[in-house]
Amino acid sequence: MTAVNGESVFNCRMCGHCCEGRGGIVVSPTDMTRLAAHMQLPPEQVADQYCERIGGKLKIRCGEDGYCVFFHQGSGCGVHEGKPSICRAWPFFRGNIEDAASLAMAKEFCPGIEPDAKHAQFAREGREYLQENGLLASDPSCEANALILK
Repeated sequence: MTAVNGESVFNCRMCGHCCEGRGGIVVSPTDMTRLAAHMQLPPEQVADQYCERIGGKLKIRCGEDGYCVFFHQGSGCGVHEGKPSICRAWPFFRGNIEDAASLAMAKEFCPGIEPDAKHAQFAREGREYLQENGLLASDPSCEANALILK
């Protein structure tokens, strides 16, 4: 993924670090429509087979390996074209955009974030990326809080 204006602050390495951990992949109603269409399954079936409710929100389940059920080592996301907004947005999360210390920690976690990217540049490109791709959220009851910017 290249950020706007040809500048690159992030280039996914498909390492799967962002796909690991239970309860982080929120599926909004819009996400469910896209995911179900991509999988050619009814939304109810996708929710029953691949999701769980955590903290009142619908989220993608993890497999026994601790990764999203759609992540496959070596080949990445099995539903790439239909993946939820939170996945499409990484690493442009509210914390990383609004706080330089959060971005510094994300750089240690994610090899795809350009190590030399300055916070101001990252924040500017991240906000533009989220806006241009329709990834900004506004409903904390069913969307990822990390996509609700101040």
